[in-house]
Amino acid sequence: MTIRELIHSSELLMDEKQKDSNVPKVLFYHVSNMEPHELYLKMDEEVDRDTLEIYNNYLDRYLKGEPVQYIKGKEYFFAYEFKVNEDVLIPRYETEELVENILYHVDDYFKDYKTVKLCDVGTGSGAIAITLALEEEKLDVYATDISEKALAVAKENAKDLNAHITFYQGDMLQPLIDHHLKFDFFVSNPPYIPVHQDIDPVVKNNEPHVALFGGEDGLYFYRKIFERVKEVLNDKAILAFEMGFDQKELMEEALDYYFKDSRYQFIKDINGKNRMLFIYYNIEHVHTDR
Repeated sequence: MTIRELIHSSELLMDEKQKDSNVPKVLFYHVSNMEPHELYLKMDEEVDRDTLEIYNNYLDRYLKGEPVQYIKGKEYFFAYEFKVNEDVLIPRYETEELVENILYHVDDYFKDYKTVKLCDVGTGSGAIAITLALEEEKLDVYATDISEKALAVAKENAKDLNAHITFYQGDMLQPLIDHHLKFDFFVSNPPYIPVHQDIDPVVKNNEPHVALFGGEDGLYFYRKIFERVKEVLNDKAILAFEMGFDQKELMEEALDYYFKDSRYQFIKDINGKNRMLFIYYNIEHVHTDR
């Protein structure tokens, strides 16, 4: 069987099973270690037995509901390659927009700082913390996660990408409080899906629930952070969060309780949905929509 015949038959199978017909090529790129242009030139070559066996195994795993990213063991985020497995959430494009906005804020509000101390709470694969450390050299980055297995993945990614991050294992803010740390920039993408909300079975059945679900209304971890976060902030600081697109009203209630004297801003994503929250703690002259 040629590569062309194999991919064509796989694409027909994907259509029949109502699955993504792009997956066969993605998996074959990975198994054969070929770039798209290389594959195009070799389409009429025969598939060797070992490659076919691995490819069929991967395709079967995908058809049984495993995410392509876990099958490949990696995902790209901000053009960096991150290792991922079932112990960490798969990095999303929406979170790249959060990172972009954090970098803009570092430029706008901390341009006179030689060093900006930043923490990422609930780091998972380390995608946010590592990308920020690589993209902005003035950042001194710390990252926490309650999961030792997730931290093992994050540490491996930091090593592979040559990013200097200080990692702590522990529940939310606790390791930062225990080490008496103070930050200029606080970042978190906490679990924000309400526990009873229906979600894609591929996500629900594969990705770690501790990184997905945020209590009855999705804001459990935000309130937990808001309650004690001032203990780890410098006199002036910015807080940045990813959030559910439909949580603005609930979030405003929480902010008016915990941050009634601070300005805040909801930032829309590329689809025009409120997906990011920035809080300006003791910072004046803020341009916000509030």
